[in-house]
Amino acid sequence: MQSSIFHLAINVTDLCQAREFYGKLLGAEEGRSTETWVDFNFFGHQLSLHLGSPLTTELTGKVDNTMVPMPHFGLVLSFSVWKRIANRLDDARIEFVIPPSVRFAGKPSEQHTFFLFDPFGNPLELKSFKDMSRLFTS
Repeated sequence: MQSSIFHLAINVTDLCQAREFYGKLLGAEEGRSTETWVDFNFFGHQLSLHLGSPLTTELTGKVDNTMVPMPHFGLVLSFSVWKRIANRLDDARIEFVIPPSVRFAGKPSEQHTFFLFDPFGNPLELKSFKDMSRLFTS
């Protein structure tokens, strides 16, 4: 399914804390770095974290009657990986903006999802579709 690698660069305020969260907690593999940024292999995509002011977000996106943080970024994962990360975050007592749940239940676009903020306030959504072939189905 993946034909291109997505690159996203966002700001964080502490690279050590970013390494703990993205590397150790979420399981992303660290790549290149300098004293002002660090790259991660974020499940096959390039995530670059630079020192600076994080995103400003608001709960303005309405999805399946739930307000979600905008803007946000995230991943679509296989269910087993999604569940493993959700459990790891829960075990670490990470506060979810939207806890692990099912969205669009019973519809072709049924998906498991959760939202959280990284330690810098950047919003992430991790989700998994009941049927991954329906990723773009309405």
